[in-house]
Amino acid sequence: MTRSVPGLYAIIDAGVLVKRGADLSDFARAIRDAGVQLVQYRDKEAAPQTILRNAEIIRDIFAGSGCALIMNDRADLAVIAGWDGVHVGQGDILPEDARRVVGAARWVGVSTHTEEQVRLAELSCADYIAVGPVFATGTKRDAEPVIGLAGVTLARALTTKPLVAIGGVTRANARSVIEAGADSVAVISALIDEGKSVEKVARDFLDVLR
Repeated sequence: MTRSVPGLYAIIDAGVLVKRGADLSDFARAIRDAGVQLVQYRDKEAAPQTILRNAEIIRDIFAGSGCALIMNDRADLAVIAGWDGVHVGQGDILPEDARRVVGAARWVGVSTHTEEQVRLAELSCADYIAVGPVFATGTKRDAEPVIGLAGVTLARALTTKPLVAIGGVTRANARSVIEAGADSVAVISALIDEGKSVEKVARDFLDVLR
């Protein structure tokens, strides 16, 4: 199944929201109201019951919006929550194993950080490939080496699948990432700006990416 990805891929990261003192429901409503059409929920610490409870809250908020909801890591929880797909990293299950869990109708995305990983992802059943970090980021403590815009361009040359660039993407550099070859930019902490509402920042991103 051929899928396309929207220009902005918003990531609701539970850890980032806690650090920034942001409420999950308020954050989800804000990006929904901005018109975001692809969202990932990431929670590396909580128990499955908590993740499922939060997934239900997010699903109810986005109901009827047309937004695709992607669960990070947990293919099983994506199915239980009635979400649209799963995103797996290099240390998680393989895209093929995720596909066996979620089925053909749901999304499967995979993270990559090297040329070899992109090549393997291109041969996999993944619907899209995420590549990064493009720029330095403070979101992940164990972040991989920065690949820069040149890394995005290289990845573009290695795959025909939709390409999502992640890592240090801001409103100021998002356009350059798209011009380097990405179809979409994944954004986490840059959606939270102390001087603007989350909805306004998300709208600004969408305007830049049009």
